[in-house]
Amino acid sequence: MSTTTIAVLAFVTAGLLTMPVFAVVARGRPMDADVAGRGATPLIGRWVRDWLMWLIAPLERALVRAGVTPDALNIAGMLFGAAAGVAYARASLELGGLLVLAGGVCDVLDGRVARARGVAGAYGEFIDSVLDRFAEAFTFVGLAWHFAGGPTATMIVAAALAGSLLVSYTRAKGDAVGVAIRGGIMQRAERLVLLAAASIFGVPIARLVGDTPDGVLSVALWLIALGAFGTAAWRTVRIARELRGRSK
Repeated sequence: MSTTTIAVLAFVTAGLLTMPVFAVVARGRPMDADVAGRGATPLIGRWVRDWLMWLIAPLERALVRAGVTPDALNIAGMLFGAAAGVAYARASLELGGLLVLAGGVCDVLDGRVARARGVAGAYGEFIDSVLDRFAEAFTFVGLAWHFAGGPTATMIVAAALAGSLLVSYTRAKGDAVGVAIRGGIMQRAERLVLLAAASIFGVPIARLVGDTPDGVLSVALWLIALGAFGTAAWRTVRIARELRGRSK
């Protein structure tokens, strides 16, 4: 097991040890407004999301005090996605996973900082969504480069990227026609968690199941692809039914 993996395991373990503390602190405390407004999924429930918001709250307050802008966080998230793509292309899976997580944290913080500073609006929503797609595209291009020697694995990467973009597109198109549909089993947070976990812990998982780190990553990409296409299809049906009902 590499030094990076050991360090990350220690960091994750330290974070998980804060859960009992949060369980005590959260008693009688209202759920975070952002979390309450989002649907829960089998992978990341509301309690876990609420804990994550509590965990990063000190960083959020520090960024607001320092005057860091939501634009800076959006750009940082995109750059982390691009850097993750480079790391994957260079077969540095653990580093790629860490960079994916860093981009995910920026994605969470940009909106929260915007609301805390009173600058949330259409501009920020647009920039956030578009730069997130750039970040995902850069990351998956790097993954495609990494798996370029195997047609099947490359196809899996392409399917994961296509499904991810379709999830975003169905939401955007639904909003455009006046039907706000959220939720689904494989939203951005779930995709980031699966990809990062498979990348960072690929070596120990591979040893446990008798596979290779690339094999573990391929399984995660399959799950992302299937879940994303399923989420996009579910949103499409929901939006179509709503629009058809309005036309009657």
